[in-house]
Amino acid sequence: MKKRRSLHAQIMFWLRGYAVLLGAVIALFLADEFLEDKVWESMLSHELAQFLDRRAADPGHVWQDTDSLRLYGVPDRPLPSSLLDLPQGVYDDFWLDGRENVVLVQQVGGVNYALARDITTVEVIEDVVTLVVLGLSLLLVVAGGAMVAWGLRRSLRPLSKLADDIALLSPDRSGQHIRLDEQASSELHVIANALNDYLHRQEAFVERERVFNSTASHELRTPIAVIAGALELALEKPGLPPGANEPMQRALHAARNVERLIALLLTLAKDPAKLARNNDTVLLHELLPDIIDDHRHLMRDKVLEIVVEELAPCTVEAPLHIVQVAIGNLLRNAIENSDRGTIHVSLDADATVSIQDPGHGMAPEEISRIYARIARGGGREGGGIGLDLLARLCEHLGWTLAISSTPGEGTLSRLRLSVLPVASLR
Repeated sequence: MKKRRSLHAQIMFWLRGYAVLLGAVIALFLADEFLEDKVWESMLSHELAQFLDRRAADPGHVWQDTDSLRLYGVPDRPLPSSLLDLPQGVYDDFWLDGRENVVLVQQVGGVNYALARDITTVEVIEDVVTLVVLGLSLLLVVAGGAMVAWGLRRSLRPLSKLADDIALLSPDRSGQHIRLDEQASSELHVIANALNDYLHRQEAFVERERVFNSTASHELRTPIAVIAGALELALEKPGLPPGANEPMQRALHAARNVERLIALLLTLAKDPAKLARNNDTVLLHELLPDIIDDHRHLMRDKVLEIVVEELAPCTVEAPLHIVQVAIGNLLRNAIENSDRGTIHVSLDADATVSIQDPGHGMAPEEISRIYARIARGGGREGGGIGLDLLARLCEHLGWTLAISSTPGEGTLSRLRLSVLPVASLR
């Protein structure tokens, strides 16, 4: 198996190449300055040594200036004041009589000599050459930088493609798989393999959930429907034994509650985006009186009445049975937690259902538990689906549930039914 280079190694390869290129350009300029000084020093030292050797052989030998060379320290040309205090050595870019020179200062036999070479013209040419070299070097650096950038993009392209492939993953598709190019780094292959393994296990988990939901929907709903249907038929028959009607009514009531609970749980198991595609058009102002009538039997043994206040015309897009369960649950809780008084029900134009009960009320910590979707404490007889599940339902469908309560003074529940856009539910 071909050994894959790591992403770190690929990035470091291109960065090292750029560093070498940049270092070579800098070294070229430093070497140019260093070599230039050495050339001037060698040339001027050779000229001065030749003059001194000839004069040693012929004491009458006299230095002859050229167009570019002048010697100071000889009898007819003493050292100018600007050179008197200079230590021995070579001095580049030294100005004499308005001209640029390179000067060699050297002491021989107790006499200080200064050999100056006029480099004004040479410097002009050198400046031009330097600009050309600098331009070429800059072009080389830019080209090298572009090459490094290209190399880094090439190295990081599989990472960008991996990110794009991950963004395209959808929870409702099966058989999804992340594929990488052969040039991808070893780290990306580790990530892709781990992600593919996760996708495989996730798909198996989703399939188990789908099978469970499908089985639960059939295997639970069918017997409950049979039980409820049998109880309704039995209650319609005359001549029931004394005392049998009330237990059978309670059993029918419990069966209907279980039906609603199963419907809610199956709703929570569905993707909100898919659920939104099967919405019903619900006329809330027409549905609310029916829901209230369905729950009036819960007030038989209580001194309670339900007052329906203004019901603003309002239409929402949502599953009908879920709307019935949600509003019915709030009304059920209001009835179960109240012994006497009046329950007020109203509907605002923004699809907000308000239910104010005169009941026991709830402590702040109980409301906090509801908002946290934790099972509510005592004070209920077990009817309904529980405000904790209702809170989960609201979160699932994009609805809003607000509860305010004072112990001993009752509870105000406000449920706003609003279907979010499908894109925001994903």
